[in-house]
Amino acid sequence: MTTLLVKNASVLVTMDPSRREIAGGGLFIRDGFIEKTGPMSMLPQTADEILDLKGYIVLPGLVNTHHHFYQTLTRAVPAAQDANLFNWLKTLYPIWARLTPEAVQISAKTALAELALSGCTTASDHLYLFPNGSRLDDEIQAGREMGLRLHASRGSMSLGESDGGLPPDSVVDSPEAILKDSRRLIETYHDPKAGAMTRIVLAPCSPFSVTGDLMRESAKMARAYGVSLHTHLAETQDEEAFTLQKFGHRPVEYMQTLNWVGGDVWFAHSVHVKADEIELYKQTGCGVAHCPSSNMRLASGIAPVYEYLQAGIRLGLGVDGSASNDGSHLLGEARQAMLLARLRAGLSGASLSGGAGLPLLTARQALEIATLGGASVLNRADIGSLEAGKCADFIAIKLDKLEYAGALHDPLAALIFCSPVNVDYNYVGGKAIVSEGQLTMLDLPRHVETHNRIARTLVNG
Repeated sequence: MTTLLVKNASVLVTMDPSRREIAGGGLFIRDGFIEKTGPMSMLPQTADEILDLKGYIVLPGLVNTHHHFYQTLTRAVPAAQDANLFNWLKTLYPIWARLTPEAVQISAKTALAELALSGCTTASDHLYLFPNGSRLDDEIQAGREMGLRLHASRGSMSLGESDGGLPPDSVVDSPEAILKDSRRLIETYHDPKAGAMTRIVLAPCSPFSVTGDLMRESAKMARAYGVSLHTHLAETQDEEAFTLQKFGHRPVEYMQTLNWVGGDVWFAHSVHVKADEIELYKQTGCGVAHCPSSNMRLASGIAPVYEYLQAGIRLGLGVDGSASNDGSHLLGEARQAMLLARLRAGLSGASLSGGAGLPLLTARQALEIATLGGASVLNRADIGSLEAGKCADFIAIKLDKLEYAGALHDPLAALIFCSPVNVDYNYVGGKAIVSEGQLTMLDLPRHVETHNRIARTLVNG
């Protein structure tokens, strides 16, 4: 048995039911789980390892609920810089068709490194094309080497252009092959226990790239094994026009016909939804991964975050693919979520002194979406807050940084209002992933050199 004492934090943000912000607080950790949280006077004073965080703010590890790790290889591709979703995809599909197992693994490490440095301790990724022998196993191996918790989504595309879908036939697979591999991955890797490092999710890509039959069969398999379901939904108006024309339904209604609603389902984006569809999410328990940077980058729209919060919808953050965000900074994404929600509030007639429009999203609400919200979306009761019995996943940021100068009247708000910074410490299950601002699991300069070599080969053909 091993113990870790985290002591003297200038501010310890618990995100527990009381939402405590404890001056001079700490954590006592045993075998990767939190045993006690509180002021130092309430904690044991000795442990196998002691981490003195005087001058730091300590908070729960952030949870990323939607990403495409492989897209770190195709950031800022010139031909895809100024395109909406459908044109962006059509530009990049042929490049992604050249992915290799090495490319998948290296890109996953790149994304996980960025996420770890930005405060993420648990990440869900959506890998939905598998050319040239690539497998989800390549990503899972990268996750294990990097030390973050990973919800690896076995994505899929089965509806190619010849059948009326968006992707070229070269990147789609047969439903039989997809379901066979999905079963293999669940049986090989999925860990349902508290503290799990790896979980499998079934994630047919989108209404415009998979058949209804595959969606139904994936849902049956997921529920038989007790794993979650995930897909893109209601991201753009183009998607809405596609589902109306091809299936005769709006995107959310189409999901209902496929038995794709429930507490085991979460959707990426959900930008273009109506009031009755939000009510459906509420009644059935569907979750949403909000991806503000990607939605702005692709001109997709602004998700109704305030309405989701008011309805009690499970709402988390996603940095989304690093070719539609071009970065994987999760703390920065929390800031974007707050600012974009405020823009929408302003457009609705809100003001700082109140008014007829929507209220302004606060820094603490944004942080809650990034922690407890993400944990709820991933159906993880063991992460998202710093309280007894939960995983020892925490991050720490030094408060004397230039970015926070003049903002320490409220250190927690400073994390969200001020320029995003990298964390100084990131612990997952009581193990250091980032220490003194440096990754412990990766030789970063050498890795970046390898990543750039693969990216050049991929993009240039």
